Amino acid sequence: MTTSGHGRRFDPKIRQARKKLLPKTSHKAGNPPGTLIHIGKTPVASVGVRVMDYTPEHLEEKTITNPEDCLPYGLSASTSWINLDGVHQLDLLERIGGDFTLHPLVLEDIANTEHRPKLEDFDSFLFLVLKMLYFDGQGSEIHTEQVSLILTRGLVLSFQERPGDVFDGVRARLRNNKGRIRKSGADYLAYALLDAVVDSYFVILEQIGDQIEQLEDELVVRPTPKTLEKIHHFKREMILLRKAVWPLRELIGGMQRSESPLIAESTGIFLRDVYDHTIQIIDTVETFRDILSGLLDLYLSSISNRMNEVMKVLTIIATIFIPLTFVAGVYGMNFDYMPELHWRWSYPVLWLIMLTMGGGMFLFFRKKHWL
Repeated sequence: MTTSGHGRRFDPKIRQARKKLLPKTSHKAGNPPGTLIHIGKTPVASVGVRVMDYTPEHLEEKTITNPEDCLPYGLSASTSWINLDGVHQLDLLERIGGDFTLHPLVLEDIANTEHRPKLEDFDSFLFLVLKMLYFDGQGSEIHTEQVSLILTRGLVLSFQERPGDVFDGVRARLRNNKGRIRKSGADYLAYALLDAVVDSYFVILEQIGDQIEQLEDELVVRPTPKTLEKIHHFKREMILLRKAVWPLRELIGGMQRSESPLIAESTGIFLRDVYDHTIQIIDTVETFRDILSGLLDLYLSSISNRMNEVMKVLTIIATIFIPLTFVAGVYGMNFDYMPELHWRWSYPVLWLIMLTMGGGMFLFFRKKHWL
């Protein structure tokens, strides 16, 4: 916990969650359009450019260091996939953009990793922005990474923030020549990358669903303030997931409706399948949000019921002892002319009366099922 000057306490986890949901981009203000400024997480130490060039009969895979070596792949008759890890290297990004005549505004959007998923048609190429998600099971936290795709004739350019992605399955299919990916064009490759991102959402939702089930069990057995913190944490993660998935539906729908010659009619069928998966993910996210809202209400009701039970017990105890206190108070007065004080059996008789009163009230409360 940290404390502000006014004495208020702030949880670093909450502050970090706010930064994930509401990133700051104010330092872009005032710059002319197309200015390359990296906005996002701490850059990776190394930058890598990987190329996979293929035909139905041939596959070439290599890592290159000189951006000019990428240019021939965009001009060949084969299909090429060029992947750049590390968009913070602005000079390299600008050189690749110049080689493939990418619009300056596109390069600016690639460098700014806080964009929402979107699709833009530039006639000669399509520009796609996606959110690739990772789930940290130990911290129960979703990490996001922006992936930018450029689809042009015979070529797909992908730009990632750091090494490591969800595209290993696509690479394996290319290497093993499984399915129709090597027999299709760049539009099918872009679909395959898009499908890999969407499929990874199902894995994340399954992991989150398991943790929400554990949270439900914990809430039923013994809710604690830690349980409330977990509920709020998952509600924030659902907001982050919703921000990544909802615009994706518009993106895929735009690709389906696009009249761009870069997308073949045969690929539209597969895009429709990805669209259905996106709708399913959205439904699951909304279901989880409703469940978490219900868990929050259940937690508050549980805490209120526990407080009511405590207050009921304390009230019953106080009610039982009120007449006993009255009797003890009366005979605790130091008057000389109280005849009961001089009776031989007054003390045990008084105890008998008090025990009878307390026991009678206790039995009455039990009969009313108040205990």
